[in-house]
Amino acid sequence: MSEKKILVINPGSTSTKIALYNGTQQLNELEITHPVEELARFKANLEQLDYRFATVVEAMKQWQVKPEDLSAAIGRGGPLKPLEGGVYRVGENLIKDLQSGKLVDHASILGGLIACRVAEKAGIPAFIADPVSVDEFDDLARISGHPDIPRLSLSHALNIKAVVAEVAAENGKKPDEVDYIVAHLGGGISVAAHRHGRQVDVNNANDAGPFSPERCGTLPLAGLMKMCFSGKYDLPTLKKILVGKSGLLGHLGTPDCREISKRIEAGDAKARLVLEAMAYQIAKEIGAMATVLKGKVDAIVLTGGVANSPYVVSWIKERVSFIAPVVVKPGQNEMKALAAHAAAAIAKPEIVKKY
Repeated sequence: MSEKKILVINPGSTSTKIALYNGTQQLNELEITHPVEELARFKANLEQLDYRFATVVEAMKQWQVKPEDLSAAIGRGGPLKPLEGGVYRVGENLIKDLQSGKLVDHASILGGLIACRVAEKAGIPAFIADPVSVDEFDDLARISGHPDIPRLSLSHALNIKAVVAEVAAENGKKPDEVDYIVAHLGGGISVAAHRHGRQVDVNNANDAGPFSPERCGTLPLAGLMKMCFSGKYDLPTLKKILVGKSGLLGHLGTPDCREISKRIEAGDAKARLVLEAMAYQIAKEIGAMATVLKGKVDAIVLTGGVANSPYVVSWIKERVSFIAPVVVKPGQNEMKALAAHAAAAIAKPEIVKKY
């Protein structure tokens, strides 16, 4: 290979996305789905490191790419300690935290560790960027109704920040020159207020905000307490229900908006009611973030897989278009965003932040 390339690794709960980039130009991409029965033998995501690393090595062999052909490797950043957005070198402190087992047990913790393994073989840098624990909150946003339960900043920061940069660029501006509300609509939903390039408030998709295809969002507190003390559930079971088997899945038996749309078109009134209720809650959260920005909103951006749903998008637009223009950016560009961070870090090492 005549030019040095960037390897991007994005581990998800049941798959690993791997891509090869020349700068921000994608050369190859592969999504490896891991059979549930194979993952079941691991008690925690950290135990999957060797297994997932092997799939990355195999992909590189298929593409006839050696570690020494790379200029950098970058992985999705898992839930780390609170930090500012940006690109971080994978070093001793970051590795220690990822391997501690004290973090949220999510497959994304493997991204930086796999990138580091690849990088070590070639003597190249390994990075992560905009992990889910990006915390740029105003102090006001941290206060909840109980002193022992502060609001935490955990969100789909990588895609949100990438979309902010993309929409700003389309308008001839930089992220620190715009005020946007971004709604990432995926299996979980994050609605963020971005003021001058900083994510000053966002709902934690696992804790609060709109219900989503799989997650419960904010629940009536009295009903939740009754559920907790009913004796029917232990903590792990209840967590799986509220974070993975609620929302559209809980109400309708599927998290797939395409399937639900077909039901609506066939006259299913319940499917329409529940899907519109999700859009209603998303619009309410967007309205709340408009107050965070004191009404100074340049645009509202809808992104993520659910932004492909004409029903959801139209229902949200009906309720929030009076606030600001609505821009729709369906899907997510996490792989491209990671590659862009790595390319920028190589070109300007001074932007790399220390963990």
